[in-house]
Amino acid sequence: MDSPPNGKRPGGEDDDNEESSLAVAVVPPPSKKARGSEVVVSGNNTKSIQETGPSRTSNLSSRIVQLSGHQGEVFTCKFHPDGEVIASSGFDRQLFLWSVYGDSDNPDPVNLASLHGHKGAILDLSFSNTDGGTIFTASTDKTVNVWDSNTYIRIKRLKGHSGIVNSVCHSEHLLSSGSDDCTIKVWDARIRRCTQTYQDKYQILSTAWNEGGNQVFFGGIENVIKVYDLRKGDILYQMVGHFDSITGLSLSPDGSYLLSNSMDNTLCVWDIRPYAPQERCVKTLHGHQSNFEKNLLRCSWSPDGSRVTAGSADRNVFIWEVKSGRILYKLPGHTGSVNECVFHPQEPIILSCSSDKTLFLGELENC
Repeated sequence: MDSPPNGKRPGGEDDDNEESSLAVAVVPPPSKKARGSEVVVSGNNTKSIQETGPSRTSNLSSRIVQLSGHQGEVFTCKFHPDGEVIASSGFDRQLFLWSVYGDSDNPDPVNLASLHGHKGAILDLSFSNTDGGTIFTASTDKTVNVWDSNTYIRIKRLKGHSGIVNSVCHSEHLLSSGSDDCTIKVWDARIRRCTQTYQDKYQILSTAWNEGGNQVFFGGIENVIKVYDLRKGDILYQMVGHFDSITGLSLSPDGSYLLSNSMDNTLCVWDIRPYAPQERCVKTLHGHQSNFEKNLLRCSWSPDGSRVTAGSADRNVFIWEVKSGRILYKLPGHTGSVNECVFHPQEPIILSCSSDKTLFLGELENC
């Protein structure tokens, strides 16, 4: 079996697990303070900027908010489908849940829970895409854990992989997971059992579902995106275009396109409609970077499908306009590799997580 592309593998079982120190910092934008603005100090000594310039576009307590508390690199983060809660995980093996808007007494985001259960680093997570009541986490301990996002209790540990689980993705009642054991497993989330397994030749780093929930897209160190059809029980077709490992896959909101991120420093948009031309790659985006750390940098779409974002090893958050292919934002702030970025489901907000152990919430201009 080929060895995985990552020079290092995070989260062995013997890593120390220190008590987290949670903090929320309301961070002024990196640019100079706008005219007519003033610094307001609240009772808890957190600073924010009260703007008299352009109007705000979101309900965040400030244009930029930093979340701290993880004791190691943060590899994955997602919004709850209703946009009220954030889940994040990483090297410290913990699943953190955060409130995006705080409460009436404190409008800043607050930590809701820190959940323990994995024996290795958590590399990916997924909310159930129907109501967000369940969270699925993939770990270096070779398991997928199932959590109740309302009661903060682990419901089930799914065992079956014989290698590190790099990716997990939910669709309706089904769950897909991709692993270093070169398999894709499909789990029935209702009975929490594996229903199908596809054995590939190479390690699998990322998975995604099609809109109908009957096909799984997956990619890894082979540099090829393959489409596994559940009804056929075999590969339906494959898409070639990347020149290095594929670390992130994401389905567009309308289900017509697939976004892929690769260690070759490109982001590709693929036409996955049934009667698309044989050359399915319709756009290639550039600007972000992968480096010697070989982190699994993820990618995602905006809710309206007009923008995409991806992690970058150069510590910036990149946002592209899909139609033109131009970079709309290159956002600084992190001091380590940005491993995942996701858009808020309702508001113009971008969430990012980094190897610097922090997360950022940033307000964007309206589309």
